[in-house]
Amino acid sequence: MQKTTFVIKDMDCSEEVAVLKKVLMPIVGQESRLEFDLLSRKLHVDLSGLLTNVENVAEAINSTGMKAEPFVDALPSCACCGGTCPARGSLWERRGRELLCMVSGLLWACGLALMMAEHGSILAAFKESGAAPFASKLLWILAALGGVWHVLPKAIRSLRALRPDMNLLMVLAVCGAMAIGEYSEGASVAFLFALANQLEAWSIGRARNAIQALMSLAPDKALVFSPLSPSPIETSVQDVPTGSRVLIRPGDRVPLDGVVLSGISAVDQSPITGESMPVTKTVGDVVYAGTINTDGALEVETNKLSSESTLARIMRMVEQAQSRRAKAVQWVEKFAAVYTPMMVAVAIVVAVVPPIFFGGAWDKWFYEALVILVISCPCALVISTPVSIVAALASAARNGVLVKGGIFLEVPATLNAIALDKTGTLTHGRPSVTEVTAFSGISESELLGVAAALESRSSHPVGQAIMRHASSMGVSLVHVEDAQARPGLGAHGRIRETVYFIGNPRFLAESKNVARTDELEQALERHAQSAGTVVLVWTEGKVLGCLTVEDRVRSQSRDALKELALLGVDTIVMLTGDNSITAAKIAAETGVTQYRSDLMPEDKTRVVTELVASGKLVGMVGDGVNDAPALAASHLGIAMGSIGTDVAIETADVALMSDDLSKLPWLIRHSRRTMGTIKANIWFALGVKAVFLLLAVFQMATLWTAILADLGSSLLVIFNGLRLLQIKR
Repeated sequence: MQKTTFVIKDMDCSEEVAVLKKVLMPIVGQESRLEFDLLSRKLHVDLSGLLTNVENVAEAINSTGMKAEPFVDALPSCACCGGTCPARGSLWERRGRELLCMVSGLLWACGLALMMAEHGSILAAFKESGAAPFASKLLWILAALGGVWHVLPKAIRSLRALRPDMNLLMVLAVCGAMAIGEYSEGASVAFLFALANQLEAWSIGRARNAIQALMSLAPDKALVFSPLSPSPIETSVQDVPTGSRVLIRPGDRVPLDGVVLSGISAVDQSPITGESMPVTKTVGDVVYAGTINTDGALEVETNKLSSESTLARIMRMVEQAQSRRAKAVQWVEKFAAVYTPMMVAVAIVVAVVPPIFFGGAWDKWFYEALVILVISCPCALVISTPVSIVAALASAARNGVLVKGGIFLEVPATLNAIALDKTGTLTHGRPSVTEVTAFSGISESELLGVAAALESRSSHPVGQAIMRHASSMGVSLVHVEDAQARPGLGAHGRIRETVYFIGNPRFLAESKNVARTDELEQALERHAQSAGTVVLVWTEGKVLGCLTVEDRVRSQSRDALKELALLGVDTIVMLTGDNSITAAKIAAETGVTQYRSDLMPEDKTRVVTELVASGKLVGMVGDGVNDAPALAASHLGIAMGSIGTDVAIETADVALMSDDLSKLPWLIRHSRRTMGTIKANIWFALGVKAVFLLLAVFQMATLWTAILADLGSSLLVIFNGLRLLQIKR
């Protein structure tokens, strides 16, 4: 895919996006080839299979008056735009808007000071600005020019295209105020509008920086072992190839993904997974860039470049998620496209109808029309919603929940059905020995020693579980000869000249010379009621004992499912390929009310499809690999335990980076909090505008109160959206 990225500094809101779509659609043909990242001011264009080139696209963008620059490496923590600034630039390019805003405010204040000196009251500047001294008027005209200087080209383009936007509204209001002699109020509108733009840019930058902060979790240097030096050498992480040996001291952050070669330590993985407790890492365990080594030195072999680490992938996913716009963002943009021209029409009606039909004063009603133009600015609506979405995406990522787009952030709030794969979701996904029963004549440790010896060459999960249990109990392995596996049944081998067997009851049934004692039958009956797998150990003539191996339920599963029910998820279905007895036991332990057993992967997809067809809004939770078809069939696919699974991160709509099922109800609460914040912002902004529309109709509103109300409402809804950066447990 030939995808080109441009940085467009003048792309501040949906109006600019609409203009760019209009000029680029004839070139690229399909809107799907254009991805707008409004907050980073980036445009991604897919030119695959097209005859056009990058120069044609840039020329089309420049024809709108906006300047397109090919995206290059950016300053990662740029305060003014969150990293979209080029590495070089003049002071005017970097701070021009801020300087003009300050100059505008200073000139406006100087004009007020001169007016106050002559009339003895600052209120006279607002009530009698037409009678102000010439110097004050000149200062206010210059202040107004400085305030609208950067938006004036956009306003002109908007007028030419007959597409009214907020910039045109403000310029018309300022020009109108000057035309009727309200110099002070016109200058105040221009200055406060420029100030609002600067404060909004700052708030948007804060949301961007929350995402950029994810990448700053990983250090930029690593201590790399080299055959040319007796001690590790500090090296930039970008220059460290895979297969390098690095030293991670206590207290250091892990610089790169890798595998532990030596050492043991507790590693705090909360920056990526949100887990509250450190995880013990020893030889063979995987560590991830950005996590914190707490109490022991580790020597690690890197297995990924810095640009391909789990943390770097998460960072890219969150950045890409911004372009997958939420429905709320799309609705606001469509509403603003209709709302702005409508408010211009309303302002014209207010300016013209009362004087013509009711004998009103032209100057007063023209003034109230200007008030309507100011208060109708859709800035609070257009900016607050994407800021809220980005803030919510960033806080979710910091809590170990990777949401793949704003559109997927909305869905959890509406879910009323959850389907969960049993293995690895409700359970640990790693079988362990839960019971050892030795029959008369042998001890449990002797039974474990024989079982572990027979399984020592097996890679089967059950065999590995027996090996781990024997090791944890301090049981030494005995030497086994002629060990052979029997696929689907078990294994056998010779220990001290005696042939031993290990396997399932079907394997035992094939051994015709083994006595079926009451002790054996009672043990088999007891084990049959468990959710685990029974493993028997015997020799020719008698059974030595049996072991139960099962996949244990996660400690937080029951509480998480109970919390889901309290959140209104009325259908919780467990899907498993295990038999009905095992499924029933796990369901009883976890509190699941419905389950489907003996399922193949395609059966899980069928069950999810049936739930969707029944009218339920379904979320499917699985491992992101074997459950990929079922995840795709649901309204929201959620992969669990995805920190080390590339496929899960790529395929699911949401990836829970840790094995903590409590993140699922947290995601639903976070989604509802986000949608509640967005709705509150929209209604508040519209409410303020409705109040001032009524005040204007009754001639009770002024320009400076209108711009203050618009500025205040914009800041309130933006700061309300930024509250989503806080992680609420």
